[in-house]
Amino acid sequence: MPDAPLILIIEDEKPILRFLTASLSGQSYRVATAESGAQALAMIEAHLPDLIILDLGLPDMDGVEIIDHVRQWSQLPIIVLTARDREKDKIDALDRGADDYLTKPFAVGELAARLRVALRHRARAIAGDDQTAGVFESGDLRVDLQERRVFVGTEEAHLTPIEYRLLTTMIAHAGKMLTHRFLLREVWGPGYSEEVHQLRVHMANLRQKIEAEPARPRHLLTEQGVGYRFATNE
Repeated sequence: MPDAPLILIIEDEKPILRFLTASLSGQSYRVATAESGAQALAMIEAHLPDLIILDLGLPDMDGVEIIDHVRQWSQLPIIVLTARDREKDKIDALDRGADDYLTKPFAVGELAARLRVALRHRARAIAGDDQTAGVFESGDLRVDLQERRVFVGTEEAHLTPIEYRLLTTMIAHAGKMLTHRFLLREVWGPGYSEEVHQLRVHMANLRQKIEAEPARPRHLLTEQGVGYRFATNE
């Protein structure tokens, strides 16, 4: 299928590489593979994949160096798939530009779902018709970005300026795992990068206004110890 998205898998563990290749090929993706950082960099420049699945523990370099290299010139989606499960590693990879982060062992269904979200978001950005240009809808939530109005079902939700900016920042990166530091920088500015408690308070208030069950949110999901994700419900 020449029009199918090309997925580059960067992984040095051969059993996982074979498993991922078979799984993604079975879902009609085109697949390319690399087993080292140097090989991966050459493959990225030669084949321009639509998405990268990246292991951080490569034999010749740290996977975050791949993220740094790609982000110098491209916003193509990068999903980290690694055995590193420390919050510090997750935050570092996400802050440096990874779109998502999964730890091994992993469920192939979850990986496939996150891959679809990343590709969908990328396709909209390339086409120039991202929903953030007009009206954003997800499930019962509708945000009119022209009029700066938010509706849950037929009822209007009245947000504070900070709550609105927080919501629209998450919408602009729907499906991506966003770190506390990223959200604080985008919403409040660089001087607030350590004010995580402030972010949590505003997130709790926002959930009260837009979630049917704030204790069990459908839109504003917590990534424990790392940050938050806006889950699209299309």
